[in-house]
Amino acid sequence: MSENLDLVRSIYADWERGDFSRIGWVDSETEWFEIGGPEPLRGKGMASFSAFWRGFLAAWSDYCVVADEYRVVDGERVLVLLTRRGRGNASGVEAEQGGTKGANVFDVCDGKVNRLLLYWDRDRALADLGLEE
Repeated sequence: MSENLDLVRSIYADWERGDFSRIGWVDSETEWFEIGGPEPLRGKGMASFSAFWRGFLAAWSDYCVVADEYRVVDGERVLVLLTRRGRGNASGVEAEQGGTKGANVFDVCDGKVNRLLLYWDRDRALADLGLEE
C-alpha cells in the first residue's frame, strides 16, 4: 500500500513543477475520466491519455497541480486533494481565481495506474468515495 502512495507522490513531484511529460506510471490500458469539468471526458489507453494532456495543457501557461493532501482510500486507491494553478492562454485568467480545489483518484495495480479519476470539484470526489473533508 505504501508503494502506491509513493508512486502517486512521485507523480505530484513532477506535476507541482508543471512537468507532465513523464507517463511511465500509466498502464497501457489505463482508463481515465474527467468528472465535472466543462465537458465530461473519458478515454482508455496511453495514447488517449497523452492526447488528452497535450490538448489540456495547450490551453494553459504555467499550469501546475499542487497536492494539498494524500489519502490512502484502500489497498489500490489513493485520493489526492489538490489545487490547480496556471493562466488561461486565451483568457489570461488565473486558475486560482475560480474554484480550483479539485481531487484525483488513482487506482494502482502492480506499480501502474490503471484508472484515474480527475475531479474538478473536491466535494464531489469526497461524496463519490463516501468520505468527508
